[in-house]
Amino acid sequence: MIVALFLTTTVFGQKLGHINSNELLMAMPERTTIENEIKKYAQQLESQLGTMTQEYQAKVQNYQSKEATMTEAIKQDKIKEITNLEERISEFQQTAQKDLQAKEESLLKPIIDKAKNAIEQVAKENSYNYIFDSGVGVLLYQQDSDDIMPLVKKKLGLI
Repeated sequence: MIVALFLTTTVFGQKLGHINSNELLMAMPERTTIENEIKKYAQQLESQLGTMTQEYQAKVQNYQSKEATMTEAIKQDKIKEITNLEERISEFQQTAQKDLQAKEESLLKPIIDKAKNAIEQVAKENSYNYIFDSGVGVLLYQQDSDDIMPLVKKKLGLI
């Protein structure tokens, strides 16, 4: 389908361009700051998980060392306590993963929007009809298309 569209637009004299959006995003200086913020947030989550894991291990070790002297009621209570902590750790891991992903998306959105706007401006200023993103694998065939990376980098002040 894309090949047919590509051939059709070439036949009618449409101006085509391509850019690797991943390469562009990696070249943007804001990316380093975002990566550092994401790492810091991930470390905070890992620290909290580590604390919970240490608490779990201490409770299990305490249970195992004193199990022989515990009454059945105390054993059941300790098992319930350990099971509840296992569930809390599991829930925390799931929530932390979702939170980390949401944090990354919210931090990346402004630079993705900035890159998209620069691409659109370059396309309009240089009369491109279509810009293909070679960074995400949607470009199946390329001939007679211009790599607009230098123009977009210039627009963003990266060169």
